[in-house]
Amino acid sequence: MPRPDASPASALAGALQHWRPGTAQLSRRVDPWPAAAFADLIGAVPPRLDPGDPLPPLWHWFYLLDHPAQAEIGADGHPVGGPFLPPIPGRRRMFAGGRLRLDAPIGIGTELSSRSAVADVTVKSGRSGDLAFVTVRHELAADGVPVGTEEQDIVYRSEPDGAPPRAVPRPGTATSDQATPEPATPDPKGEWRSELATDPVLLFRFSALTYNGHRIHYDRPYATQAEGYPDLVVHGPLLALLALELPRSHAPEQVVREFAYRLIRPAFLPARLISVGRPAQADQEAEIIVGAQGAEPSLTATASLERKAHPSC
Repeated sequence: MPRPDASPASALAGALQHWRPGTAQLSRRVDPWPAAAFADLIGAVPPRLDPGDPLPPLWHWFYLLDHPAQAEIGADGHPVGGPFLPPIPGRRRMFAGGRLRLDAPIGIGTELSSRSAVADVTVKSGRSGDLAFVTVRHELAADGVPVGTEEQDIVYRSEPDGAPPRAVPRPGTATSDQATPEPATPDPKGEWRSELATDPVLLFRFSALTYNGHRIHYDRPYATQAEGYPDLVVHGPLLALLALELPRSHAPEQVVREFAYRLIRPAFLPARLISVGRPAQADQEAEIIVGAQGAEPSLTATASLERKAHPSC
């Protein structure tokens, strides 16, 4: 399964050499409550939530949630084991991006199901050491009818017990090889724009809504001391959802058919998140970036839109 681009002697590649993850299936009724709760969380206008109304893209993340037993949770807040969690010692997890293709809407009130499997595993060497890139593919269906596919890219690194945590600098601060901090990045420009002020309560509520126990999002001592971050980390999925709020708010006559996003750097509290987009021109895709004000973007994305079909009279 793994394609080790790192040295054959890499401990990370060795740990993954015989990993053969299986498949997993989940099914949940698409109830209006989680969607309404997310809209209130970010202060957005809620979508129509009557039976049959389409769920906004990626909002299925509030439904297809696993619930491992508390005894199965590790020190970082994630499950110790699971079908798609690689057997890496001292495992540290980072959300790296993904892709979504929607062939049909996911309607409120439908039975949403997914069939998931690992599509790819690659080990690469970088300045920070060896990293394992795991891509999980989800086949989505509503009331048994296929509606689309999603792929998520997760990056893992190994940090054995007793090893000092890596130090992740806050953007705009000086590092050991940099005498002065970088100047603040000007706010990006675009025809589409939105802002969201974040705080520990908002991150905690998003963790609860997505059943995400990773402590870097709500436990500041753990985030700073155990994982070396300068403060609480803004969820990668939240950044992706904020990116999709731009076409939902500014191009309501269009529907997202494909969405691809890449997380290139974390965003930390305190932060005002700025989302900026450039609508599609001709055959081009809409381009979107999201990041903390004064810092380089944390997420870059493209969205393929098409005009909504109007029902016949």
